[in-house]
Amino acid sequence: MSADTKVKICGLTDPADVPAAILAGASYVGFVFFPKSPRHLELEAAEFMAAAVPEGITRVALLVDPDDALLDELVARVPIDMLQLHGHETPARVTEIKARTGLPVMKVVGVGDETDLTQIDFYEKVADQILVDAKPPEGADRPGGNAMRFDWTLLSGRRWTKPWMLAGGLTPDNVAKALRLTGARQVDVSSGVESAPGVKDPERMRAFVDSVRAATED
Repeated sequence: MSADTKVKICGLTDPADVPAAILAGASYVGFVFFPKSPRHLELEAAEFMAAAVPEGITRVALLVDPDDALLDELVARVPIDMLQLHGHETPARVTEIKARTGLPVMKVVGVGDETDLTQIDFYEKVADQILVDAKPPEGADRPGGNAMRFDWTLLSGRRWTKPWMLAGGLTPDNVAKALRLTGARQVDVSSGVESAPGVKDPERMRAFVDSVRAATED
């Protein structure tokens, strides 16, 4: 795998998921703090799991419009390297959260059509990274993890000043095509490596990273 191509495996729920994700080849591991998600973790469980992540792997906390109290408790209890904001946080709120926590922020931008891409221009001024995900279906009770993809050709040839990551319906079977169409050097997977909602499958995690590696070998 090209040294520049990184995989984030998000939504780990079981302590055994941590070594499985690392062995598969993940560069980032994600923990979800959103009660409506089947991947939601309580802080006590997250504290234990995050502490088991070896140095050099980025630990990401996924949050949806978090208030200051949650941010303070999370940062105090769980060893986290980056926050992923998956709600309706404004650029100003992103700046506030960075200042309050002292952590880098990855802001998620949901894409349904080309007009949604303009949001990236605003957020990349304040966020450290951008995650480009499929916009959730109308009426969905959670903003991500819905196994939905968007038209990857919308990203063809586009470049931004901040590092960015591709998400949304990625699987071991389609990630090679996604990389080819978008030019992404980072990809994020959750439901695409599960045997059931919230249940990570070590074989699928390994297959996903292998597919990325095969697609991006120099």
